[in-house]
Amino acid sequence: MSHDVYDNPLIGRYASREMCGLWSPQTKHSTWRKLWVALAEAEQELGLPISNEQLAELRAHTDDIDFAAAARHEKQLRHDVMAHVHTYGEVAPLARPIIHLGATSCYVTDNTDLILMRRGLEMLRRQLVGVIDRLAKFATEYRALPCLGFTHMQPAQPVTVGKRATLWCYDLVLDLEELEQRIARLKLRGVKGTTGTQATFLALFEGDHAKVEELDRRVTTKLGFDEHYAVTGQTYSRKVDAQVLDVLGGISQSAHKLATDLRLLQSRKEVEEPFEKHQIGSSAMAYKRNPMRSERVCGLARFVMSLQSSAAQTMATQWMERTLDDSANRRLTIPQAFLATDAILILLRNVVDGLVVYPKVIEKHLQEELPFMATEEILMAGVRAGGDRQDLHERIRVHSQDAGRVVKEEGGANDLLERLRTDPAFATVDLSNTMDAKRFIGRAPEQVDRFVADVIDPIRRRYANDVNAAAEDVRV
Repeated sequence: MSHDVYDNPLIGRYASREMCGLWSPQTKHSTWRKLWVALAEAEQELGLPISNEQLAELRAHTDDIDFAAAARHEKQLRHDVMAHVHTYGEVAPLARPIIHLGATSCYVTDNTDLILMRRGLEMLRRQLVGVIDRLAKFATEYRALPCLGFTHMQPAQPVTVGKRATLWCYDLVLDLEELEQRIARLKLRGVKGTTGTQATFLALFEGDHAKVEELDRRVTTKLGFDEHYAVTGQTYSRKVDAQVLDVLGGISQSAHKLATDLRLLQSRKEVEEPFEKHQIGSSAMAYKRNPMRSERVCGLARFVMSLQSSAAQTMATQWMERTLDDSANRRLTIPQAFLATDAILILLRNVVDGLVVYPKVIEKHLQEELPFMATEEILMAGVRAGGDRQDLHERIRVHSQDAGRVVKEEGGANDLLERLRTDPAFATVDLSNTMDAKRFIGRAPEQVDRFVADVIDPIRRRYANDVNAAAEDVRV
C-alpha cells in the first residue's frame, strides 16, 4: 500500500473484499474478454469465418491480463477499449483479427456495467436479507417491552421496543422489494452497434436481418441474461443507472433513519449499539460511549443519496444517441454507490446483532411521562363515575400544567397523579393501575407477531441461505 497518494476509504476501510473485488480492474477487464469470446462464438455459430483455434486461444486468456501493456497502449492510443483489444491480441495472435469484430466500445463497457451491477445487487440483497432477519429477531425479543413513543420528537402514547424495530425493518423490506424488482428487470445491452442500428452486423451477415437478431439473442443468453434492451443508442439508456442508484439510495434512506433513531436512543441511554471492550469513545472524554457505527452509517448514507442526483442529471443530459460526458461520472458514481451501500449494510448487521437494551432506563423515562398519557383514560373513568366531562377536563388540564411546571422549572418529579388523588372530583376514580404501561401499548406485541409471520417469514424461506450466511466483519 502506498502512503503518498489518496486512498479511497471505501476500499481501504469500509466495503467488503467481495464488493471491492467486483469493481476491480481485473473483474472489469476479464468480463470484457468474456464478452469478446461470447461475440466470437455467436458469430461463428451463425456462419462467420472464425476458427475453433481462434476461439480456443481467446478462451485460454480471459483472465491473464497484462495491465502494464494495456497502460502503454492506452497512453499511445488514448482509448481504453482499443488498448485492451491490442493487449488481448498480443496473447491471442491467431484470434487478433476477429477480436471485437463488428462491435463498438459500448459493447464491452456497457454490457460489463450491466453484468457487474446485477452481481452487485445480488450481493447487496444477501446483506439486506441478513439485516432484515436480525432486526425481526430483535423485534420479537422485545415485542412486549413498553417504551415511550415519540411524535414530533415529543413524548407520545407508549409503543414497544419491538414494535419500533418493525418500523425500521419494514422500511428495509420495502427496499428489498425494489431491489428484487430491479434485479429481475435488469437486461443486457446486447449487440447493437455504433449508434444502435446494428448496421455493421447487418453488413457482416450480408443483409440477413434474422441472423443479426439471432446474434443479439445468442450473446445475451451466453452472458446469462434472458433479455436485452429492445432499443439503444450507442449506449443503453442511462435511465437504467438512475433506477439502480435510486434503489441504493432507498436503502441508504432507510439505514439513515434507523441509525439516527439509534443515536437518539443511545443519547437517552435506552438502547446502545455494541461497544467493544477496548474501544475508545473520545480521545479527551474517556467515559464516553459514542454511537460511532451508527454515525458512520449516516455519513455513508448521505453520500449514497447524493449520488442519486448525479445519475439523474447524467441521464437527463445524454444528447441524441449518446455523449461521452457520462463516462467519467459513471466510473465514480456507480462503483462507489455499490461500495458505500455494501459498507452501510455490513455496519447495520453489526449494530443490530449487538444491540443492547436497558429496560430500567426505558421504564424510568416512561414512568416520568405516563401520568400525562393516562389522563384520557382517567377522564373517561371520571365520567363513568358520574362526573361532568367538561369540568373534569378542565381540572385535568390545570393539574397537568402545574405538574409540568414543577418538572420543567424546578426539576421535580411528575406529581400529576398525587394532585388528582387529592382532588375531590376524582375521589371515586380508581387510579391504582394508572401506571401500568402495558395498558397503553394497544396491539403492539400482536402487531410484531403478525408482521414477522406475514412479512418476514416468507423472506426467510425465500432466502434461507442468505439468512444463515455469516456476517461480514466491520473492517475499521
